[in-house]
Amino acid sequence: MVLGWPSVTARADSTAVVAQSELPSDGPLQLPDLLESAPSRRTASGLIQILLMVTVLSLAPAIMVMVTCFTRIIVVLTLTRQALGTAQLPPTQILVGLAILLTILIMAPTWTQLNSEALQPYLSGQLTASQAVDRGQPPLRAFMIRQIDTYKNHADVWMFLKHTGFRSSAEAPEVLTWADVPTRALVPAFVISELKTAFLMGFKIYLPFLVIDMVVASILISMGMLMLPPVLVSLPFKILLFVLVDGWHLLVGSLLESFTL
Repeated sequence: MVLGWPSVTARADSTAVVAQSELPSDGPLQLPDLLESAPSRRTASGLIQILLMVTVLSLAPAIMVMVTCFTRIIVVLTLTRQALGTAQLPPTQILVGLAILLTILIMAPTWTQLNSEALQPYLSGQLTASQAVDRGQPPLRAFMIRQIDTYKNHADVWMFLKHTGFRSSAEAPEVLTWADVPTRALVPAFVISELKTAFLMGFKIYLPFLVIDMVVASILISMGMLMLPPVLVSLPFKILLFVLVDGWHLLVGSLLESFTL
């Protein structure tokens, strides 16, 4: 057993000699040289790309809510459920799923343009990340601007524009162009515009159901049935009315038409 140690030592010494012989003649590698090597740069670039991808995926729900038609659709669907008085029916998961499907349908032309002009050129290496972002903004901006123009909510744009510190020679609303409006002011103005439009649609949906509640409450009071909740009696009549007029067809059709005006 003792005779085996010298051979191991000799083998280690030979390995050390080989390792030293592989070093450059001008001395050992320094740490900056190792960090600046091509494999290290490729590894760092891959890590940065993974980090950016995870960040984008985590922000995807917020992006969909902020710059698409999802906000208006989910608000109108939720107000309809409240107007019916059916508590948690349909479930929130169904309403969100329907809102996502309608969003995909309505935003399909915008997504197609964004994919062809920004995403695919970036994935193929024709554009850098910043160039892809610049190419992807015009389709989304055009959609948001069209909705704001349709419902005449320009005051919201001007309100956010003033609070961004924007300064221009054309600071009057009547001479300001959409090219002068930065995206950081356009996005919150679009969200406010969508909320305003959604609540107006929800108010119109509420009216017939409110009439049914008032009629039922008046009948119960005239009959002296004060202890019976009017909502409990009016609920079947509201559901019956909604079914007879094919309410879901009218509701979804109205939502789709509101984005094509």
